[in-house]
Amino acid sequence: MIEIKHLRTLQILKNSGSLSSTAIQLHQTQSAISHQCNELEKRLGFKLFIRKTNPIKFTIQGKILLKLSKEILPKIDKAIKNCKYTHHKVIKIAIECHSCIHWLIPALKIFHKNWPKVEIDFYSDMIFSPQPSLQQGKLDIVLTSEVLPKSNLIYIPMFDFEVRLILSPNHPLAKKEQNIIPEDLSSEILMTYPVERHRLDIWKFFLQPAGITPIFKNVNNTSLLIQMVSAQMGITALPYWVVDDFEKQNLIVTRKIGKGIWKRLYAAVRNGEQKELTIQNFIFSISSHVNSHLKLIRHILHPSYFKNVKY
Repeated sequence: MIEIKHLRTLQILKNSGSLSSTAIQLHQTQSAISHQCNELEKRLGFKLFIRKTNPIKFTIQGKILLKLSKEILPKIDKAIKNCKYTHHKVIKIAIECHSCIHWLIPALKIFHKNWPKVEIDFYSDMIFSPQPSLQQGKLDIVLTSEVLPKSNLIYIPMFDFEVRLILSPNHPLAKKEQNIIPEDLSSEILMTYPVERHRLDIWKFFLQPAGITPIFKNVNNTSLLIQMVSAQMGITALPYWVVDDFEKQNLIVTRKIGKGIWKRLYAAVRNGEQKELTIQNFIFSISSHVNSHLKLIRHILHPSYFKNVKY
């Protein structure tokens, strides 16, 4: 039956007044426009306009379709525009790296300044595994260091960060000049977030390969964790950004773990949504803040990824 292109042709024909002018505006030949109109009239079973009139005069049926075009075409154009420029009204984000909150909140302020109509709803839980929720469409972005194979998710590399050993300034290891080795921690109380042990970087990459098992103690609050370390109640391992300010205050000291433990932080999104403008701008806001504020990071996301970012 009638198609959108037919409604557009009729609208232009009405405004221009002739087949020749319509052909010019549509970048087609007059013969092609005339053929399109003849085919449409044949399909519908009635005439739409009277030939050889100047300007073109529409029949009653043609005027009915013109009215329809005035109603339908603006709605179609608006819908297409919305598809291109109106994006997530709410971005639902989850973080698997609990300590990301320390720098994520300031980054959110940068994003909100440029996208005030987009709300951010984020969820943080140390025992929460949000990637299945991302796959199910319940979340839009997950900040994570874990890549799930064959998940139909896209992992955008944000940056690499160093996990440091956190000690009281009075701890004997704080004065050790050589690199920290696994055996140094064999009798220590290692305080960690209450997550599965295989998700702990210091265990997976440092202690377990050496067959060293310290005394593990769960602490579910970052501030409490750092205070307990400062009070010599144990040691811990955290990304440097978490403790930078505390080290400046001489409440704790940090040391490299072995030759260094580096992890990569990703922004995980569903495949296909990495090109959405709000998603790209959100990641751009995070990367901009990280680039100018965090220490002991490397491999910042390449600027070419943000070629479509529009502020």
